[in-house]
Amino acid sequence: MTVPGRRSSTFTRLLRHGFTDPSAAERLLDLPDMSSVRGDPVLLDALGAASDPDLALRGLVRLVEAQDPVERQTLLGTLVSAKPLRDRLIGVLGASEALGDHLARHPHDWHALVTYEAADLHPGVEEFERGLADATDPVTLRIAYRRCLLSIAARDVCGTTDVAQAAAELADLATATLRAALAIARTAAPADAAQCRLAVIAMGKCGGHELNYVSDVDVIFVGEPVEGADESKAMQAATRLASHLMRICSETTIEGTIWPVDANLRPEGRNGPLVRTLSSHLAYYQRWAKTWEFQALLKARPVAGDPMLGEEYVEAVSPLVWQAAERENFVADVQKMRRRVVDNIPVAEVHRELKLGPGGLRDVEFAVQLLQLVHGRSDATLHSGTTLKALQSLAAGGYVGRADAAQLDAAYRFLRAMEHRIQLYRLRRTHLVPEDEADLRRLGRSLGLRTDPVAELNKEWKRHASVVRRLHEKIFYRPLLDAVAQLAPGETRLSPKAAGQRLEALGYADPAAALRHLEALSSGVTRKAAIQRTLLPVLLGWFADSADPDAGLLGFRKVSDALGKTPWYLRLLRDEGAAAENLARVLSAGRLAPDLLLRAPEAVALLGDPEGLRPRGRDALEQEILAAVGRAETTEGGVASARGVRRRELFRTAAADLIGSYGTEDSPAEADPGALVDRVGNAVTDLNAATLAGALRAAVREQWDDTLPTRFAVIGMGRFGGHEQSYGSDADVLFVHEPREGVDDQEATRAANTVIAEMRRLLQPPTADPPLLIDVDLRPEGKSGPMVRTLASYEAYYRRWSLVWESQALLRAGPMAGDADLGRRFVELVDPLRYPAEGLGEDAVREIRRLKARMESERLPRGADPTLHTKLGRGGLSDVEWTVQLFQMQHGWAEPGLRTTRTRHALAAAHAAGLISTEDAQILDEAWVLATRVRNGVMLVRGRAGDTFPSDGRELGAVGRYLGYGPGRVGDMLDDYRRTTRRARAVVEELFYGA
Repeated sequence: MTVPGRRSSTFTRLLRHGFTDPSAAERLLDLPDMSSVRGDPVLLDALGAASDPDLALRGLVRLVEAQDPVERQTLLGTLVSAKPLRDRLIGVLGASEALGDHLARHPHDWHALVTYEAADLHPGVEEFERGLADATDPVTLRIAYRRCLLSIAARDVCGTTDVAQAAAELADLATATLRAALAIARTAAPADAAQCRLAVIAMGKCGGHELNYVSDVDVIFVGEPVEGADESKAMQAATRLASHLMRICSETTIEGTIWPVDANLRPEGRNGPLVRTLSSHLAYYQRWAKTWEFQALLKARPVAGDPMLGEEYVEAVSPLVWQAAERENFVADVQKMRRRVVDNIPVAEVHRELKLGPGGLRDVEFAVQLLQLVHGRSDATLHSGTTLKALQSLAAGGYVGRADAAQLDAAYRFLRAMEHRIQLYRLRRTHLVPEDEADLRRLGRSLGLRTDPVAELNKEWKRHASVVRRLHEKIFYRPLLDAVAQLAPGETRLSPKAAGQRLEALGYADPAAALRHLEALSSGVTRKAAIQRTLLPVLLGWFADSADPDAGLLGFRKVSDALGKTPWYLRLLRDEGAAAENLARVLSAGRLAPDLLLRAPEAVALLGDPEGLRPRGRDALEQEILAAVGRAETTEGGVASARGVRRRELFRTAAADLIGSYGTEDSPAEADPGALVDRVGNAVTDLNAATLAGALRAAVREQWDDTLPTRFAVIGMGRFGGHEQSYGSDADVLFVHEPREGVDDQEATRAANTVIAEMRRLLQPPTADPPLLIDVDLRPEGKSGPMVRTLASYEAYYRRWSLVWESQALLRAGPMAGDADLGRRFVELVDPLRYPAEGLGEDAVREIRRLKARMESERLPRGADPTLHTKLGRGGLSDVEWTVQLFQMQHGWAEPGLRTTRTRHALAAAHAAGLISTEDAQILDEAWVLATRVRNGVMLVRGRAGDTFPSDGRELGAVGRYLGYGPGRVGDMLDDYRRTTRRARAVVEELFYGA
């Protein structure tokens, strides 16, 4: 008798055996049907060893209750006396609710777990065919299938088979099931069966002998007419048989379904015929097939139907598979395929994805298949459809390091075991790790983690996923270094030919040069070479992920040659995780940033500082430049220092732009392209303004110490005044001066002109640093007018002679350097011109429209595509800016927000004032930002400015990567650009031209 308030001894024992609800378990054991085994310690031990003791007991009680009295005693007696049955049955019931349901519906199927013969340990297709032999329709086939599945699951959960053997058995059961389904289909349509030969080719995991518990079974159907039959009618008959086979397996009945049969890997996918002749298959593969289709054919295996036809198919397509790496577009296809397809995974699920998530199963499978395609053309030992066998062969042939292969083998087995146990629970197709604590506990216990199942499971999962996340470093790149460094005599390693083939497949256009660079960087026994051998496998992967891997590797060698002897360089890359990745992104993204870096390699230190990529403000820049000019002994020396600061800051800005656009492994790409554009525009504008201030100080000091005979100011115009400069922008300026007291006008003007000439001389000549070109063509009277005017002269000119285009140009005017008070008074002078009271008259509006139309027809370069020219093309920068400027001149007098030199700020103010609808404002802003980013991208990639997309394929691809388009998506980029600017042009037609 149990004392009130105290737990029973059974309750305590159940708790100790791992039951989470001992009270419910106690009630179940007290049921009359369980009386004969209620206190049996052997049964309790078996239940306690199950993945989920509570689930196992519930399933056992349901099974016992479903038996007739005689069968019940037989079951319980066998359960207590026969350890093999006990372990198998309790193991299955504790791991799979779905198989517990099956046993409750078909209570005699427990007998399938009683036998324990040698053949039963590792059954093959023949054994499973015998198990399915009595199935005559879809319902009986499902019952027989699950009876066979019971035995596979039992061996799996008891550890009699490992995960690879279980996957192979599942594939063999699928083979037997397809054969049985085809037999049922043939029996139902004997006339169709008599007309054709039909072969079923397994693909995917079934073809690779590595199937999951619940997975689509991928197939391809091959048909031929029997001798004397009409081909057309025979193929129709074969199609009917294949369709019936698919329905037999896939349709839901009172016994549920088996699994979907998926024929979408066939030529032309869903759009192609379900069944083709062998010659039709070959014609397609030889002419139309894409690289991924040959990758899929790696696993092709005949499993059902006409065996001779199936073998003929595999023999015919096999040579095509191993020639795939020689295809013209192989590298581009590989780059496209290597970017994991996670776009369709909900963000909340990415971290739980075993298959497609970071460090998932797909990563291992793809990497192994890629190496098979690259090296299998000259090594037949790699021709295996099974991932783990192929990995073993790659290691044996020296294509992958043995230790790395062993780590990946262990990681893949663990992840597949997790996947199996997750699917086995309810026999549902899923690759998501559960979130519920009870589910995680059952999953952990099923994998042998008993002390703290949830914590141990998460720890092991993260450890193995981490190994997989670094697999490209391990299996793609480390063997390349072993091949060139040759530090371990006797080890099997890649031949030079195989190393070159691998580099070519990974996107390197000149593999021979790449191998020379690797040898130069990593050979030897020095500390420097040892660190390089650690860094390079990771860097090579980042380079290969770019549009120009060769340039990245060459740039890295040059930087390393320049800095390799400095103690901090390799330490920075080794110890600062972000520095190495940032350097790889910068070196492989185009010419501008590497060129800037190679002129001053020490700037690489910026990439390791968390604050190193943050733009510096104008005040800090001006202070540094003016101090450098002040310290210099000569004018040229001072401006050289200023240009050196400008070079470093241009590199900082370009690096931040590239890294923000590409993203890193720990930090996603900047989601707002407008923020990237504004950051570049502000940074380059502030930098050029500070550089002009330094050149002005240097020019004045040369003749007049620190005091010029006239007050002098530099007024920014165009993109300079609008804070919208790009990397290669000129500095559009006006110069204004005002003689000091006691200085006559001629002397003041002479001094001002001397200063201007000296500034241009110092800043414009090309040196190791990028030149800063000063453009004064927007001054009154253009090239015919004086280079500099007094404030009074500007006032007189604008009062008498100013044209409407000059007022429009002054919308961007803002002081940039020199006398701040004079700059402020110049702005006050031009405000009434650019924001005329009561707005523009009709004549002025017509004149602006006429000038715009003339510019469109005359200034677009001959042969340029007007749909892709970022400045003058349809919906480009000019369209948006002229539209916004028209609003500024018409309404700036009444709307203070429009009185800005910045296009995006003015557009936002026009929208806030109700002058432009939300949709139109968004369309114009998107087009302006996109066109500006294209110009920035072209400059970063080519190292020189351009207003249209590059014609070179690799450069075009690099611009696409900068804009966020993956490999092979150049066409999407151009289509998106045309669509965005076409919409913008429609808005311009309405708002600017009044159409």
